[in-house]
Amino acid sequence: MDIKSVKFDCRHFRSDIPCKPNKLRGKKCTCDEYIQVSHQILIIKLGALGDVIRSTALLTKYRQLYPNAHITWITHSPDILPHDGSIDLIGKFEYKTMLPILNKEFDIAINLDKDKEACTVLAQVKAKKKYGYTWADARPDEPFGRGHIAGCNAAADRKLVTGFFDDESKANTKSYPQEIFDICELDFQKEEPVLNVNSKLVDKWKSLKEKSGGKKIIGLNTGCGPRWATRLWANENWHKLAFDLQKAGYYPVFLGGQDEDEKNKSFSQITGAYYPGHYSLEEFIAITANCDLIVTAVSMMMHIAIGLKRPLVLFNNIFNKHEFEMYGRGIIVEPTTGCDDFYGNTCTRERCCMNDLPVEMVFEAVKKLVP
Repeated sequence: MDIKSVKFDCRHFRSDIPCKPNKLRGKKCTCDEYIQVSHQILIIKLGALGDVIRSTALLTKYRQLYPNAHITWITHSPDILPHDGSIDLIGKFEYKTMLPILNKEFDIAINLDKDKEACTVLAQVKAKKKYGYTWADARPDEPFGRGHIAGCNAAADRKLVTGFFDDESKANTKSYPQEIFDICELDFQKEEPVLNVNSKLVDKWKSLKEKSGGKKIIGLNTGCGPRWATRLWANENWHKLAFDLQKAGYYPVFLGGQDEDEKNKSFSQITGAYYPGHYSLEEFIAITANCDLIVTAVSMMMHIAIGLKRPLVLFNNIFNKHEFEMYGRGIIVEPTTGCDDFYGNTCTRERCCMNDLPVEMVFEAVKKLVP
């Protein structure tokens, strides 16, 4: 085949390896699967993991607007992104990935991270339109000197201000998806995030349904990560919630990662509620997919549950509750005495506010979402 016949502008084109139509079906560039790329779109969202998940709502929107766009996503966590074809190239943030990107021109380039390295990439990449956060040197109208983070438009500037000052952050009434859609000058219509879900593992963990005997499975995620320990609920509250759920005819299952393993083993022994153990992220998602409802603090589990469209009872104390888009499937429960430590990793009260989040409030929320 002559090189002149190669369709370099096809969405299936992979440069250094055969495309899928060729590999799977033996087709070449004159085939009926040729899709001419309409737009080149770059999304930079490196971390944290939960923020990567909820940023994937942009994929839904861009696929609606530009079905034939070629979308590249750069991240620290490629395994969490959907591998269903909605992203054409998933790249890890490393030299061998970034060098070709810096030598390619995009129609749209987005950076949703405030990290200096991500901002520098957006400043250097060639794109007709840029959204999100860049480096001040790249803004010709920059009046305040050089060498600091800057927004590409007014919406990005507003989001920066909420990160700089607590009072501005507390006053915000927009959810995170709404804010990033504003930053990208898109109309947010409750587009949902998407996850990489291993269907074989989901089928494997359907064994939970058999263990439950047909009861509603309530996943109790007992951890919240080490950064914001002020979100932790007391052990005795988890015990009582598990007992109350079992008494009411539910099937509670303790969930968590390696950091919660010993705790969850103890909880299971004390309450008799099932604990499957801790697994890889991929398997953790599959277990969660077999639950009927999730109870969790603001954590990666929250984003997974939302991505899986699972009803959610969400503990919140130190964050602005307006930040969380629940898509009509969740209830946020907060301490009855409020919280004094906005985005705080230590509690200034003698009695932590999470002790004032009663089990009864959580139990009632579960019953309301999953009768």
